Amino acid sequence: MEIHLFFSGVLAVAEKNVRIYYTKPPVFIFGLLFPLFLFIAFFMGRGLDLAIFYPGFLAMTLFFTASSVGPIITPWEKRDRTYERLLSYPLIVESIIIGDIFAGALFGLIISLVIWAGSLLVLSLPLGNPFLLAAAFILGTVAFASLGTLLASPATDSPSTIMMLSTMVRLPLIFISGIFIPLANLGEAAQRLALLSPLTYLVDLFQGAMNGAAVFGPMFDIAALLSWIALFGAGSVYFQRRNLVKGL
Repeated sequence: MEIHLFFSGVLAVAEKNVRIYYTKPPVFIFGLLFPLFLFIAFFMGRGLDLAIFYPGFLAMTLFFTASSVGPIITPWEKRDRTYERLLSYPLIVESIIIGDIFAGALFGLIISLVIWAGSLLVLSLPLGNPFLLAAAFILGTVAFASLGTLLASPATDSPSTIMMLSTMVRLPLIFISGIFIPLANLGEAAQRLALLSPLTYLVDLFQGAMNGAAVFGPMFDIAALLSWIALFGAGSVYFQRRNLVKGL
């Protein structure tokens, strides 16, 4: 019965987030328009081989879309005084966080799949390994939805503050993760720096799935993404519980 209530709470929170937050302007600006403009600015007119650079663009799109919902949910809930109402229901912090992650992952998965399917038709890209592609889409969306939820953990009810923090964290990651310069072309020092970015492993997994050119190997990338999911999820629970104890 307790397990049933837990998962019912997760689905209720996720459904609420889908209805309320999918149409918020920050979600579209940071989840769709921002990576699109980056792609146009960097790739268009330069004659680059899309087969090599497209996996990085797809990973960047998934990264921004999946992590764009989570950062706005908690501060908006706290500002509107609805976060306390959620906790007054038979919900625990973990069910709220997993519901937030599920909503962000679903948004990122849908948008990324639509972009990928459209790109296959328009750009004639290779289909690649379907199993590795499925693993990349699922693990990537969950990992970066978890990151978005972690970014919402600071004790503030100002969405603009969280979005500024989110931009400061997410933007540098795309420059060290093998998106604009393939991982295989990075120097040894740059590759070591890239290991600190969770986005690196998604880019590498997409490269392995589409081109068979993974630097670290698919199994290593999958294990790394699972580790980041656990780290981001545990961090979200820890900080949210700490804020509750402090009354924040």
